Amino acid sequence: MPRDWEEHYRNRANADLSPDALVAEAAEWLPPGGALDLACGTGRHALYLAKLGWQVTAVDASAVALDLLRRNVGGLPVDVRRADLERCEFTIGPESYDLICDFLYLQRSLFPAIREGIRPGGLFLGAMRLDGTFRIEPGELRREFAAWKIVYYSESGGIAKIAARKA
Repeated sequence: MPRDWEEHYRNRANADLSPDALVAEAAEWLPPGGALDLACGTGRHALYLAKLGWQVTAVDASAVALDLLRRNVGGLPVDVRRADLERCEFTIGPESYDLICDFLYLQRSLFPAIREGIRPGGLFLGAMRLDGTFRIEPGELRREFAAWKIVYYSESGGIAKIAARKA
């Protein structure tokens, strides 16, 4: 995993704008509402959701990534915010979102705020690495959302993925 995210996103090959298949499928499970894309990078999920009518807040610490996102936003409803999540520069308000995405960014201390930040009936969509330096343990992601309805869960190809609905 890169340590210098600015340098990582300067390489245009790292600016993938294709949404994860889980986001593409799960976006159909709810009517558009408020969404939060944590550690959004260049905004592949934020842009996809906004095109479907979601009001998206996209948060990342990389100025380079967010500049690329802003270039692609056009008139879409995306609120782009630069914040270092590890330094608590962004707060997830209670019951503020219908959908929160966290893909390939692991910060365990955010799980309680994510759970609190989703409105009843809303979804958490996430994917975390099972190998490497910043990795989640097998079964850990499922345990974090054990009190929720797990709509989808898999651990394969070195990635744990989840779609969980808040009661």
